Amino acid sequence: MDILKRELAPVSSAAWRLIDAEARRVLKLHLAGRKLVDFTGPQGWHFGAVNTGRLIPIKASPISQVAHSIRDVRPLVELRTAFELTIQELDCADRGALDLELQSVVSAAELLARAEDSSIFHGFEAGGITGIIAASPHPPIDVAANVEWPRAVSAAAERLRLSGINGPYALALGGRGYDELTADGDDGYPISRRIEDTVIDGKVVWAPVLREGAALISLRGGDYELTVGQDASVGYTAHDREKVELFLTESFTFRVLEPKAAILLRRASQSAK
Repeated sequence: MDILKRELAPVSSAAWRLIDAEARRVLKLHLAGRKLVDFTGPQGWHFGAVNTGRLIPIKASPISQVAHSIRDVRPLVELRTAFELTIQELDCADRGALDLELQSVVSAAELLARAEDSSIFHGFEAGGITGIIAASPHPPIDVAANVEWPRAVSAAAERLRLSGINGPYALALGGRGYDELTADGDDGYPISRRIEDTVIDGKVVWAPVLREGAALISLRGGDYELTVGQDASVGYTAHDREKVELFLTESFTFRVLEPKAAILLRRASQSAK
């Protein structure tokens, strides 16, 4: 038995396969940061921190004339979100049902993805994580209307190049920006395709945690590092005669190695707040 305790759950192997598959599907759809940054792992539950290779001096050394320092590490943040399923519904998997009611799995996976991406883009101070947006030294570029996206993205790419950050670049877009760029234009050609083909030489990625904004990020590698201990997994908590309580969990940390490798683009309504 491991920390997930799946062996104790009144869940058949057929039902587990459907639960796991649905969780993977939703996570793959919603996790944007993993498409844009360097990924290390999974390292397993035993992995607790990332070595930064740096020292933190201790000013109040107990022995005079002896310098004391501690090794600087980034501890992994462990996420867990609970959900419930009915045993009656789960039993249908062994009768051949392929359409189990798994909305609670979907909701849990969406929450976990939002927590991971929020840390990557916006940071998580209590977890020792600085996000891509907070770390960037570049002033944001405002986008007044949807037709201005190509100009704004081009200006952002030029600013990154002038800072010594080469491409290719990816454009991570919140919900509003993604809808605007992927909708057909007057000529039937989405703005996102023009940006991909002529401006960034990269890809456009849906990133819901950016809401109305966007971020242009270099894909050259070596600028951002996501380290995962235990990758997203479903575990067991408890059950009664009618329901089983499960959870979705993972452990990770994120480091910004080159703050200049991204720039924020703000939609007009957002920048006016």
